[in-house]
Amino acid sequence: MNTNKRDYVDVVYNEQDRPLTTYPSQLSRHLFNRFNLKKQDRLLDIGCGRGEFLQGFIDCGVSGYGVDRSRVAERYCPNAELRISDIENDGIPYDDGFFDVIYSKSVIEHFYYPEKMVQEMYRVLKPGGLAITLCPAWEYNYRIYFEDFTHRTPFMQTSLRDIHLMHGFENIQVTLFRQLPVLWGEGKILLPLAELTRWLAPEILKPHSKWVRFSKEIMLLASATKPVAPARNG
Repeated sequence: MNTNKRDYVDVVYNEQDRPLTTYPSQLSRHLFNRFNLKKQDRLLDIGCGRGEFLQGFIDCGVSGYGVDRSRVAERYCPNAELRISDIENDGIPYDDGFFDVIYSKSVIEHFYYPEKMVQEMYRVLKPGGLAITLCPAWEYNYRIYFEDFTHRTPFMQTSLRDIHLMHGFENIQVTLFRQLPVLWGEGKILLPLAELTRWLAPEILKPHSKWVRFSKEIMLLASATKPVAPARNG
């Protein structure tokens, strides 16, 4: 048995290969405003990694909590409450109905059984609470999807919607999302240009241009709420 397994976040997301940028704080603020989050909301970041997005939400005023198998976020997000857990096997180490918001980015696709993550999200959300889930859109990323050897379950719009629906969520919306802040808000006018780039720009340009890379590598953005009262049968 190999006992030398290293910390995935520490190895893959080291600062030399993946330097810190302002993007996480930009995305967190965008989502905070887009979904009308409130200051002092209890927000849980599932698979928080380095904690950059969680810190961005904290900067917006939420009470931040993170859960991950790695402790790396302790270095980058000192103002959050961080807990260690293998969610797929051990669940989320918080009580039922504890959170107002649950956020995850590029996490659900790493699960062999993503329904376990969604079940736990539902459990720890308050009635009326909001789940925000981002993951790669398979149909736009299939050529590079398994460059990450820890990717397990691809998602498309319908499957991401249905996994929330099957586990009791309501008001489910799943949209395509590009990780280019210039396209958010009034920048939507540039979406046709991004789509043209996706079709025409050669793959060789992706490592050298964020505009090209994130015009091509489209994400899914799902939002869903936990019902205030359980549905009645019959």
